Order: sequence, then structure tokens, then C-alpha cells
Amino acid sequence: MVFAQAIAPTDTGADADSRWMRRALQLARRGLGRTSPNPVVGACVVSDAGIVLGQGAHERAGEPHAEVHALEEAGEAARGATMYCTLEPCAHVGRTGPCVDRIISAGITRVVAAMEDPFPLVNGRGFARLREHGIRVDVGTSRAAAARLNQPFLTAVRFGRPFVILKAATSLDGRIAASPGTRTAITSSPALRHAQYIRATVDAIAVGSETVLVDNPQLTVRDVFRERPLTRVVFDRRLRMPIDARVLRTLDAGPVIIVTSPDAVSVDSDHAKGLRDAGATLLPVARSGLLAALHECAAFEIQSLLLEGGAALHAAAWDEGVVDFVQMYVAPSPLGPTGVPFLAGRPFSSAVLHDRRVEPLGPDVLIEGYVHRLD
Repeated sequence: MVFAQAIAPTDTGADADSRWMRRALQLARRGLGRTSPNPVVGACVVSDAGIVLGQGAHERAGEPHAEVHALEEAGEAARGATMYCTLEPCAHVGRTGPCVDRIISAGITRVVAAMEDPFPLVNGRGFARLREHGIRVDVGTSRAAAARLNQPFLTAVRFGRPFVILKAATSLDGRIAASPGTRTAITSSPALRHAQYIRATVDAIAVGSETVLVDNPQLTVRDVFRERPLTRVVFDRRLRMPIDARVLRTLDAGPVIIVTSPDAVSVDSDHAKGLRDAGATLLPVARSGLLAALHECAAFEIQSLLLEGGAALHAAAWDEGVVDFVQMYVAPSPLGPTGVPFLAGRPFSSAVLHDRRVEPLGPDVLIEGYVHRLD
């Protein structure tokens, strides 16, 4: 169904481009948590009179791209119209055919794109192909918003590792537990539900072995619908994870990967076999450090990783500079000086986060933002 909408008379030039790109970005959000390892993309076809002729989103990997959905909806009316898309149209054959061929054959005369696609098989080739066929191409409208929407994809392409979200629930005085080794409920139901929503949108959740030993979590998505399997990653260099861990009883929700060391696997081969027999995938990484492990995780099509704890894992990720985004759920009550400090007491202020956002969630407050300024 086409949702025809006339553009306001005052919306001309750059204003009109911004307006329609906002629409394309909103369409792209339909794919959040569903398209990986592909990016989320939205597109709309608009006539010179400011009428939306067709629109669409890329909703699942292997299915038609956003541009194809928009062109199919527009039909013959697309001839002579402008297409707005949140990412450079592809010019290669992957799981689907090149979008640029469909755009050219549809008779689109202008393409407005938010940003280039850094994927090596695209990376400017889509724009070049369109221009070769006389189509005007304008790039950069709402670039920052488009980049924010696709940070997992962009991070994976540029750096060969997942986009890492450090998530923590803290007390008012910056503690994540009442004492070492103590399971502590800190946040309220609204904050917990929001955290479940975030779990539903990422490719994987990661915890350290200490969290498994203390909390014995299932690491599943609850109360929120998730369409794809959720990968659970346990960082466990010493291979301490018990064979009867609850997470290994939830393999119907998605795979469990244990990142460990070759030495640990060889020293306790019986335990390693038991974990494999229980359904875990063991990933021995010879090089030390989280960055090496994250590069290995990329082979499992993990583009976004929610780092849920505990304190040692958070601190290690922070020290190595692999944290891209921070989400802090702050409760209004203190835990006191005996509590376990966030980031193991390392200096941290949420004021240094870029694009910082604060949202009340019941009695708690969510504070989130990027660690590094986006391009």
C-alpha cells in the first residue's frame, strides 16, 4: 500500500531532502535486530510534486533490499522520481541482485543517499554506476543519523570486530553489587524491561566466567519478542564454566560460545569435551586480550555485542579501548563503600560521552552515549 503524502509548500531543496531522509531513516529502523550481518536500510521514492510513490525497508538478510521494496511499490510511477535511501545502493551480486540495476531500469532520475557504504564490494561503486547512467547523486543528507543507526555494521566492516555496548546497572554511588561475589538486584521493572528490549536488538550478549559462576544466568530475551536466535558469549580463559550452567539449557534460544585459551582446553580436555557435549562451542584464542577475541567473534556474524559484565570484564574492555557505547541504568539508592565499584573504580564520568542521552525509567535513570565521536 502506498502512503501518499504531499510535501509542504515551504519544503524545498535541502529542507525537502532532510524531510524525506527522516522518513527513510524511520523505515530503516524496522530492520533493527533482524538484518545482521546486513545493514539496516530504508528507502522511499518521491515525485517532483512531493508525493510518496513507494517506500520500504530491508527487513531480513537474504530478502529484498529497501530500494527494491520501494520501487516495486511505486511501479511505473517511479520514472522521473527521486529516491531517498539511508545507505549507498549496492552494485554487486550477493544474496540478492544489485539494487543499482533496479534503480536504473525504473527510470529514477535522482538519488539522495545519507552516506557511502564502506563494504569493499560497494564502497562508491554504487554511486559511480548511477552517475554513469545519468542519474544525479547527492550524498550526505542526515549522514550522522544514518551512521548512528548502522554503527554495528560500520564497525564490523571498518575494524573487523563487533560494536561493543557496555551495559551496567549501578547504584546511586556507582556500585554494581553489594559486595564481591554477591548477586544484587539494583534496578526496577521498567529498567529491566528496557534492558530486555536492548537484548532483543543485538546479535550477542557477553559475560565473563565470574558472572556465570555467581549469577548462573540464562542470558535469554524475556517479555520482548526476538525474531532471530541470540548468541551468548562467555569469556572464560581458564575454562571455569560448569557443564550444568543454566545458559547451556537454553540452546533453543541460540548458540553459546565459550571464548577460552588453547592451554585451558588442553589442560582439562575432559571438561572441554563435557562442555562441547552439553552444546557449547569452544573458541580457543591464542592471543591474549579482548580485542583478539572480538576479532574471532566476527567470524560468527556477530556485529553487535552487549557486554553485560561483570566488573573484571567491563574493566578489561574499557582498558583496551574496545567499548563503543555505554548504557548505565542508575538506581536512586546507594549500596555503600563495601559495594563493587563500576569499572573496578576506574575514573569515569558519563559527561564525557558523545550524543549523551538521559531517560527516566520508573525510579531509575538510563544514561547512554558513544565513547568516541562518530565520523
